[in-house]
Amino acid sequence: MTGNDHRNRADAGHGEGAEARDVRGDSAAPDAPEDAHDAARSVAHEAAQDVAEDVTRDAAQDVSQDIDGVADALALVGRNARQPGQPGRPGQQGLPGDAGRTGHTVQEQGHGAARGVPGGSGGHQATPWPDARALAARLGRSAPPRTRRTALDEALGQVLAEPLPALCDLPSFDTSAMDGWAVAGPGPWTVREGDSVLAGQDAGRAPALPDGSAVRIATGARIPHDATAVIRSEHARIGPGKRQLHALRPVVPGQDIRPRGQECRIGDQLLSAGVAVTPAVVGLAAAAGYDALPLVPRPRVEVLVLGDELLSSGLPHDGLIRDALGPMLGPWLRTLGAEVTAARRLGDDAEALHKAVTGSAADLVLTTGGTAAGPVDHVHPVLRKAGAELLVDSVAVRPGHPMLLARLAASGDAGGRARYLVGLPGNPLAAVSGLLTLAEPLLRGLAGRPASLPYSAPVRDAVHGHPYDTRLVPVVHRDDRLVPLHYNGPAMLRGIAGADGLAVVRPGGARPGDMLEVLDLPWTAGTGEGGCFT
Repeated sequence: MTGNDHRNRADAGHGEGAEARDVRGDSAAPDAPEDAHDAARSVAHEAAQDVAEDVTRDAAQDVSQDIDGVADALALVGRNARQPGQPGRPGQQGLPGDAGRTGHTVQEQGHGAARGVPGGSGGHQATPWPDARALAARLGRSAPPRTRRTALDEALGQVLAEPLPALCDLPSFDTSAMDGWAVAGPGPWTVREGDSVLAGQDAGRAPALPDGSAVRIATGARIPHDATAVIRSEHARIGPGKRQLHALRPVVPGQDIRPRGQECRIGDQLLSAGVAVTPAVVGLAAAAGYDALPLVPRPRVEVLVLGDELLSSGLPHDGLIRDALGPMLGPWLRTLGAEVTAARRLGDDAEALHKAVTGSAADLVLTTGGTAAGPVDHVHPVLRKAGAELLVDSVAVRPGHPMLLARLAASGDAGGRARYLVGLPGNPLAAVSGLLTLAEPLLRGLAGRPASLPYSAPVRDAVHGHPYDTRLVPVVHRDDRLVPLHYNGPAMLRGIAGADGLAVVRPGGARPGDMLEVLDLPWTAGTGEGGCFT
């Protein structure tokens, strides 16, 4: 999408007390004049040159990528030119040292004006990145619990909605752990001719094994009545005439017998609710007698790709570009446990978007592009018209700050449950940022998946930071350190395609050795030592 996707809109809630407001109360400010936009870019270019004198060449590249709109440009100017006593971010005074770390709201001075620069008006507050992510997770967890019994062959990747009790003892009878001989009493033993006990046979119907007797037995076969041990084939020999069995090692009562209930007893809890169904879980459930499992239904997601400039095939031409998000989002959403019910291209058609949003029965509608205030950015007007409740209206994160989260009006097709819309920016990496910030925590809760434990790692290189906002930067792991990748501009996917995760860079940037939180990606696509784009 265009730079319009990088302008913030008005008044998002901040914190528990102001999580939501009605979209119908929102009004879009006019776009900044074109000459102001160009002037800001020119000033910002000079500011970026000044910044480059104090940072590495890589940081300078990041600065140039970050200047994609008037607000960004003047924010950089304000960082370098603001004098003591001038208005700025509350309590920041020009961002000395580590000022401006996470937890502060972004102050907008109106459309096209800069945060913290005198002369603006308005008062937009973007939701801090940690708060936006926490709110999305909280909404997902607060959904009423749902359960659907699902056949074992369809259960993989879903989550148990209830604890899983054992339906029987495991094993359900005493079984042989080895191929060999079932014996009774002390040896040597008389071999019972013509008899052998195989897996699947009901040895309980056979005559009991008297003391001093032995019978051939296979692994998994039921132990005959009165048998006291199993001797492995390699630990025994048959005497002359093949009538006497002799042990080559001492025989301990109960050896190589799996007793009934060794793994579990009927009614024991095998697994707790919230456990993801892996192949091993499917195998355990089958062994315990299950044909179907009580699972949390996959949250249903409908993807709406907006933009008249998008091509679905072929090379870009004549001002048209390839749609990168349509092909990418479906597989990504499935890795998050979602069921993608539809992925449709609507172009820049407000009526089609309204019809799709209000007619969807999906738990989550995901839109791409159209979240700013340009002439064809229809998401906000459509949400107002649909009576949606805006929960997050822009997030203090780069890339991706014009993302949004709204609660849609109840739908009869949805059974009265809450339905949501996440609006992603149109730029590809910005959309990934929105996906991980809002959609992933929301879907994780709706799918019943527990949150993964956060972790941090030291960064190898200095990372340029935005003066006010959190940055998400593609990284790879190298020798227990995070290596930031190039090609991390909002419109680029080359960096994320080779990344292990996204590092969370606080406002002000990071120095070599700083510990950064990492958002793991559901794959590992590193290009190997020496092959990353650094």
